[in-house]
Amino acid sequence: MSWKRKFRCKACGYEAEVYEGRGLFRQQITAMTCPDCKTIQNIVVGGIIADVAPSYRSEVGRLCLQCGSDNIRIWDGKTCPKCKGEMEDTGEKEFWT
Repeated sequence: MSWKRKFRCKACGYEAEVYEGRGLFRQQITAMTCPDCKTIQNIVVGGIIADVAPSYRSEVGRLCLQCGSDNIRIWDGKTCPKCKGEMEDTGEKEFWT
């Protein structure tokens, strides 16, 4: 089972939805931050898709879904990509499979 959580920056109000858990096809979603477009992107990793597309086996070498940058890094779960302020969990949670 998986769920989607919403985070909001205390300083600038930037919002992002972050997925946790595993999806229906055993994939994991990893929250990545992009310093170029200053967003948080959710990257699919592993699962059945990785069996046929080896590039999906890890976060290494992946590109930002927003701008195509190769500078993305795993999000630390607290730093706002827009202003470097503190992101907080809004408490909004939605289950998905």
